[in-house]
Amino acid sequence: MAVALLVLGVAGCARTRTYTSATLPAGFRAPLVENAQAVDIGNLVPPPANNDLIDCGDVLKVSLAAGLDADAVTNFFVRVGDDGTALLPEIGQLPLAGLHLMQAEQQIATACVQRSLYRRPHVTVTMERQRTNRIMVAGAVEEPGIHELPRGSSYLSAAIMAAGGLAEDAGTKVEIRRPAAPRRLASRETLHGGASGVQWASNEQIAPENRAGVICLNLADPAGQARSDQYLDDGSVVTIERRIPQPVEVVGLVRKPGRCEFPVNHDLRVFGAIAESGGLSSNMADKVLVLRTSPDSGELAVIQISLSAAKKNAAENLRLAPGDIVSVEQTPLTMISDTLNKVIRFGMSATVPMF
Repeated sequence: MAVALLVLGVAGCARTRTYTSATLPAGFRAPLVENAQAVDIGNLVPPPANNDLIDCGDVLKVSLAAGLDADAVTNFFVRVGDDGTALLPEIGQLPLAGLHLMQAEQQIATACVQRSLYRRPHVTVTMERQRTNRIMVAGAVEEPGIHELPRGSSYLSAAIMAAGGLAEDAGTKVEIRRPAAPRRLASRETLHGGASGVQWASNEQIAPENRAGVICLNLADPAGQARSDQYLDDGSVVTIERRIPQPVEVVGLVRKPGRCEFPVNHDLRVFGAIAESGGLSSNMADKVLVLRTSPDSGELAVIQISLSAAKKNAAENLRLAPGDIVSVEQTPLTMISDTLNKVIRFGMSATVPMF
């Protein structure tokens, strides 16, 4: 009771209004606490990884055979440069970025024939080491830090799983900060036939996308889940919300008045806060005042609740907000009940046995 009076006194000239659960304005209603642990990260399915699409920085293994003799097979490794080309021994510089592995095989075979190196070469190209994206994952994850993801599967869900998953105090809000000028290649699907064989029409990288900025998602919201297939370019920063809610203060006619920790992943209502405080100290207690300050305006609201009404109507069992003060009030009825109980206890203790 003293805490409640102190808060009302500190409010001073601040406007204070009294409401009920039914008349409480939207600005004072406690938001629903979304459970981040109920979000299945595995269900945030990104687009299928295209691991055979060649990009800058990839290392390829090229096997080239001119005949049926196994000893005539030549194996070598090449790295695709930042300009999208690779230098192949004896063949020279070839544009490979943006091609699928099978398309790269055709590209190399065509170059061999055009340069009179082989008549009917058999070429095999495999992905030896794919370029990775370095992603910073911060906030409420088990293993925050920089994680390297394969370029073909560099998506939000993979980044969260690489960081060990969500921590116990994780919220559902995610912030993604993108680098200023990410570089990504498109597959060259347009080709034409020529006298010298199949050639790729375009040798050009797509222009860097202007995608710098911040994207905010809510993993518990269907709309946020639909946008969770965000590609994370090299240098992206992912921050998972960490929840540190203020405790609720419970005072008045409860057995253990004091602070009640506010749960991270589920709602807290009036009955729950009273139960956490040991229950009611008076069986006749019914009137409860909840003191709540608006985070936007700083205005103080007093919300009056009847416990007997809340037992009959779940909507009256008010959802609490972090920082609320719950005061179980003393009323004339509780005072009479407490006085009678004291008289009865005193009378029983004062009785002296005759024998």
